[in-house]
Amino acid sequence: MPGLFPTTVVGSYPQPGWLIDRSVLTGGNVPRVSARGFWRVDPDMLEEAQDDATRLAIRDMERAGIDIISDGEIRRDSYSNHFLLSLEGIDESDPAIIRRETGQISRLPRVVGPIKWRTPVEVASARFLQRNTDRRIKVTLPGPFTMSQLTHDQYYKDPEALASAFADAVNAEARLLQAEGVDVIQLDEPYLRNAPDEASAFGVRVIDRALAELTVTTAIHLCFGYGFLAREGKPKHYTFLGQLADCRAQQISIEAAQPGIDLGALTELAPKTILLGLLALDPNAPVETGEQVAARIRAALAHVPPERLIPAPDCGMKYLDRATAFTKLKALSDGAAMVRAELTGSA
Repeated sequence: MPGLFPTTVVGSYPQPGWLIDRSVLTGGNVPRVSARGFWRVDPDMLEEAQDDATRLAIRDMERAGIDIISDGEIRRDSYSNHFLLSLEGIDESDPAIIRRETGQISRLPRVVGPIKWRTPVEVASARFLQRNTDRRIKVTLPGPFTMSQLTHDQYYKDPEALASAFADAVNAEARLLQAEGVDVIQLDEPYLRNAPDEASAFGVRVIDRALAELTVTTAIHLCFGYGFLAREGKPKHYTFLGQLADCRAQQISIEAAQPGIDLGALTELAPKTILLGLLALDPNAPVETGEQVAARIRAALAHVPPERLIPAPDCGMKYLDRATAFTKLKALSDGAAMVRAELTGSA
């Protein structure tokens, strides 16, 4: 792996159309409970089909030149519910119907008892990934703050107590992943920006609780939503960012390309390593070239030293078609190589 600008993914990669019904994926909000009609394959053949699709995702990331890869989250219908719905105390059989201020309707699982981790969720997937690549690997988990925002609490009646219970569950899973030799564990925390008051009150505290006593490299991912679902009007700045400079995670992953945020914000995160979003994921946007990625890296170097910069996509790539996702990742790798060669004299 190169010393400067090792490339990575944020998590998801496109699932093949023979595995999932993409009209279910793209036809509504990100599912908080199990998505109906999502899988095209019969249940008795689903694991084998997911294995095959995961191998395709791994090979695409390798061929594109990505240095730290995931399994593409191929086995998940959502970044959050695959783990969240496995926990004790969660009921998805009668979801709460929540209408947001925007008019958006969400179906949320209910918290009906103590949140407890009860069985490994991502360990088998991590082992499969390790068996099928020689690259460094990353496993993503939903963060405790975000899970507290994606459930309807009928038990704790205290936002921090709920998030703390989720943190303990995440920590139990993360410890197992660490024992398996996973190189990077990433917590997805997009809702830190949606509830900045609560995030300021206890967001860092519950993140640190989730990462307690881990020695493996850890990352926090923040974004403004999938590029497919939030194509216009993304904020130009994060309402909750600089506070993460004091959290346990060594790396902070932020979306920068599609919203065009002011890269001066990167100075708020010193001394963290920045996973910088350099690929916009709006499916209608032009596919980046290596030269464009290189230009974005050079712009970021005005605010963060090269040893603390890891090129990445803005967010998960599951809403893109596979050819577009691959071409974007190849541009990411090519752009990183260009700037690396400029600084070191070698590709």
